[in-house]
Amino acid sequence: MQTADFVRVIEREGRALARAAEEAGTGAEVPTCPDWQVRDLLRHTGMVHRWATAFVAEAHASYRPGEERPDLDGDDLANWFSDGHRRLVDTLAAAPPDVPCWHFLPAPSPLAFWARRQAHETTVHRFDAEAALGGTGEDIAVDFAVDGIDELLRGFHARRKSRLRTETPRVLRVRATDTDDADTAVWTVRLSHEAPATERDGTGAADCELTGPAAALYLSLWNRRPFPEVTGDTSLADLWREKSAVVWS
Repeated sequence: MQTADFVRVIEREGRALARAAEEAGTGAEVPTCPDWQVRDLLRHTGMVHRWATAFVAEAHASYRPGEERPDLDGDDLANWFSDGHRRLVDTLAAAPPDVPCWHFLPAPSPLAFWARRQAHETTVHRFDAEAALGGTGEDIAVDFAVDGIDELLRGFHARRKSRLRTETPRVLRVRATDTDDADTAVWTVRLSHEAPATERDGTGAADCELTGPAAALYLSLWNRRPFPEVTGDTSLADLWREKSAVVWS
């Protein structure tokens, strides 16, 4: 997927998030995010959108913390969210491809990183907003879901801060079953006392395998749904549930 593709996803998913939030109401519980109501979801996602926008718009070369979440609610909160979402989309769409700025995962360029990261950020939280309405989030494209799985496994969980560790070496495999080429949508995650090491292949034995349609795996790996299918040592699936959460810090 190209940067422009990700920007289109951000625009579509942000609008869908806002619609679901309006329909659910800011006081609705978000079952996929324990202890959150829709207002918390809007405040968090809106803050992240503004945080990302600032790096690209102002070409910040080093890390900067996000702003405080606003003490807004109702229509004021909805408008604040939509304004920030619009500025993110416009900023990414207009930025030069070689804009220099801080980013935290490997990428072809900083702009490519921020477009990809915010596309997945917005999509997962759109699912959260629709979950407040009882939605299932089945409309995530296969290629986008595969990209998101790759970002999570080979990006986030390649970092030293990943808590996904085992005392003895173990192997977790993730396999999407609905791609045009099933051999390209499989990941082997090698677990140990170090940060996980993930390869985009399915060779060798695995202690546990997580299998299913790409969109279902994407949401389950982000701890939004149960795993479609687990074979082998289910304790590794439990370990994922307990230790894999990516949290704002």
